[in-house]
Amino acid sequence: MGARLASSGGGGRGRRGRHGRAPMAEINVTPMVDVMLVLLIIFMVAAPLLVAGVPVDLPDSQADALNNEDRQVSVSLDSQGLIYIDEDQVPAGAFADRLAAISPPGSTNVPPVVLRADRSLDYGRVVAVMGALNAAGFRQISLVTNGSSESP
Repeated sequence: MGARLASSGGGGRGRRGRHGRAPMAEINVTPMVDVMLVLLIIFMVAAPLLVAGVPVDLPDSQADALNNEDRQVSVSLDSQGLIYIDEDQVPAGAFADRLAAISPPGSTNVPPVVLRADRSLDYGRVVAVMGALNAAGFRQISLVTNGSSESP
């Protein structure tokens, strides 16, 4: 009774007051959509940068592209001649040991190797790495190049 008179205060209008608005029953999704679009753009820009961890200036070639396999080993040679297996740098003299850890000698389930070598490297350095791969039992070696429409 008495509480009703004290809380109404504005002639029966209740909580809204003289110029009050009714509570909104909708959810504004515009800020959420804006945030999601910004995140989508960030991931679209960042995804290609995550593909190759070792910066290598690849030579050009007119060869057709090969299919990617799920289980393959990526070996990279940068412009200084340092060797990387996937994205891990291999210390000098430990390349054969690291290859043996990936596929023990005599193993029948040997993954294919993708070799990425910088164009400024000496041909002998690339051949030496290919020889070490062959000696470790890796027989499927693919050389990665950039596509080119120029003829040699």
